[in-house]
Amino acid sequence: MPRLLRLLLAAFAALVLPLAVSGAAVADGGKSPKTWTVLVGSESSDQAIQGMAFLPEHIYINAGDKITWKANSAEIHTVTFLAEGQSLESTQPFDPSLPQNSHRQGGKSYDGHSYYNSGIMSNVSNTGFKEVEEYTLKFPDTGEFTYYCLVHGMAMKGTVHVRDAGTDYPFTQSQYDHKANKQEREILRDGQRQWDAARDHVDSHTVIEGTDNGTAMVMRFVHRKTVVHVGESVTFVNNGMGAPHTVTFGTEPADPFVPLGDPSNFTGGDLNSGFMTPGTWFKVTFNKAGEFDYICALHDFMGMKGTVEVRD
Repeated sequence: MPRLLRLLLAAFAALVLPLAVSGAAVADGGKSPKTWTVLVGSESSDQAIQGMAFLPEHIYINAGDKITWKANSAEIHTVTFLAEGQSLESTQPFDPSLPQNSHRQGGKSYDGHSYYNSGIMSNVSNTGFKEVEEYTLKFPDTGEFTYYCLVHGMAMKGTVHVRDAGTDYPFTQSQYDHKANKQEREILRDGQRQWDAARDHVDSHTVIEGTDNGTAMVMRFVHRKTVVHVGESVTFVNNGMGAPHTVTFGTEPADPFVPLGDPSNFTGGDLNSGFMTPGTWFKVTFNKAGEFDYICALHDFMGMKGTVEVRD
């Protein structure tokens, strides 16, 4: 082939091939089924501040797309779509002994009206439960689908907006990720402000069991070291909005949700408040000198521990 003809053909190919590739991309429009990512929870580096939020809370996808929820905190959460006609109140308080709460329910494709549950999600493996780090569902049908974390109820919910296949997406995954990062930073700042404020409401006879505003949670006993005298009492207060806790002295019970021991006459040994929902309190009267360590049996693996020193 003459050299000039070869050069002309090469130039023609350089013009045509990009058009062909571009034409294929335009024909698809970037609207093939996608898999999107939603983060479940958030946390500070020391796990002291935890976020009760799905990031993003609202996500817009098309019929045929999938969503993968990824555990993003040590605090346990679930991704739960309630059955048609089922109320969130019927699942509260959260009971991990029930398989429908703590184990995966439903298939891999959401039917829009049945009960689907991820099981307990966490990014650590020492919560005491059988954790999952990821949960994926396909959404074949259009609709508005709200889901909840069974652990935190109304304080933590999200919505999947499913439109017709081929609809233009309002946001890219990178835009969702950017918004999620901004929300995480806001939650951490909010948690620190709550922690600072809680310190102003404790004394030698009052301990706040963490604190939360429905989104940011402080997973620490505020007034971690308390000093009292024999015969005096300490009141542990859960003044949050969404996070449950326990006050547990001695050996952690097999079922931390059940009260154990006599808090009106504590001289050491095993004592457990049971499941303490927001707005509840637990008063312990100490009738023996010594140092008594305690934990939140739900969050001790994050560092939620304290000590009461009882002096004569």
